Amino acid sequence: MGYAIVEAALEAGHDVILISGPVNLAPPSNAKLVSVSTSDEMFDAVHRQANKCDVCILCAAVADYKPAKVSPVKIKKRSENFSLELIRTRDILDSLGHQRDRRFLLVGFAAETNHVKENAAKKLHDKNCDIIVANDVSSANSGIESDANEVTILFQNGAPQKISRAPKKIIASELVKIFSKIRNKNV
Repeated sequence: MGYAIVEAALEAGHDVILISGPVNLAPPSNAKLVSVSTSDEMFDAVHRQANKCDVCILCAAVADYKPAKVSPVKIKKRSENFSLELIRTRDILDSLGHQRDRRFLLVGFAAETNHVKENAAKKLHDKNCDIIVANDVSSANSGIESDANEVTILFQNGAPQKISRAPKKIIASELVKIFSKIRNKNV
């Protein structure tokens, strides 16, 4: 979905900074690409670029947890069970939402498997976003790993708006129009 939004924003004539981890997608040639590998690199890159933007769109959490310790060598298979301690990663969306003097429109995504609207509304409020795009990822034919999606857009001020199931390219184009309209209203 993120890459589809980048393409739609470029087609609409916007300048785009794409911060991306490893993916099997070719980056759009007209976007400024910032490649990262870890959640910490993503956090730092987003914070370096955010204030240069009119709209920040965070399509997915990098990871909610990471290993507490990283082994410099391969961990060999053992006969007994092995436990891995995980620690929380820094929450990029939350940190941007609570940034003082934020001048950009902050858009987050909420990939949910149950209570989609309720969980997305809570995320909108808790993380202090301007917009949350909620999508139900409980089905294999929509959302993650699919070329189609359907979303519900929640706003800090205003009624939710639904975009019915369609190819991600079409949804991305509609989202870019919505984000641009709201940003232009707030300027």
